[in-house]
Amino acid sequence: MTRPAIITVAITGAIPRKADTPAVPVTPSEQIESTHQAFEAGAAVAHIHVRNRDESPSSDPELFAQVQEGVAKHCPGMIIQFSTGGRGRHQSERGKMLPLKPHMASLATGSVNFPAQIYENPPQLVEDLARAMLEHEIKPEIEVFDAAMLYNAKTLADRGLLKRPCHVQFVMGIQNALPVRRELIEFLISELLALMPDATWAAAGIGRRQLEVNRWCLELGGHVRTGLEDNIRFDKDHLAASNAELVARVASICGEYGRHPASVAEARHILRLPPR
Repeated sequence: MTRPAIITVAITGAIPRKADTPAVPVTPSEQIESTHQAFEAGAAVAHIHVRNRDESPSSDPELFAQVQEGVAKHCPGMIIQFSTGGRGRHQSERGKMLPLKPHMASLATGSVNFPAQIYENPPQLVEDLARAMLEHEIKPEIEVFDAAMLYNAKTLADRGLLKRPCHVQFVMGIQNALPVRRELIEFLISELLALMPDATWAAAGIGRRQLEVNRWCLELGGHVRTGLEDNIRFDKDHLAASNAELVARVASICGEYGRHPASVAEARHILRLPPR
């Protein structure tokens, strides 16, 4: 018997532009089609950012609603996860789409230095976003960019601002934040299980070591994330043709670790989400 591994596809993000890769989907119709292809390749969760017409990051609820409607229609049961991330978006705008009640939403539980900016998540903003997710029955994906964010998440859960069991994603490979180190992810997993034994976890590898982090997750019992938000290349010589190509690669190696791509029903069960 193999164990399910939830594959999340991060389809767009805030950084890649068409000038970097024509494969990145930026309009709602492109995002819906790209997500559908990734769903067919084995992804159970879609992590969604939206863009303005000039490809800059957007918080427009109408754009999120268009993508949400299309994914729900073409990808039955797929878990829709909105980003509340802060690249290019004012703090006051970052939760505007939460009344649309996606199944999940990202929640960074602290601030961190990125190479060219501070990713600002002050305590009041984190609490406001957490309260909005509770109000709208949205499960947070706790984004951990450094170890302090893990301990902050434990405190928020103890205060009742995060509903247990929590789901945590370690983000590795951004300069000035968590580096891609095997010893580090093993430490973070051990800390998570000591602090919140019932939690589930995944990790995202940014850039050229995405596949290496995918393999660690499969080996160590976690869940995986891939997609053009994190890495636009298939290998050092080729751009990825699509999000689906990156998902298919992860799906194809699951068996090497006694895992299989989780169905949407399995993913919903693991994450304690209502069945479709």
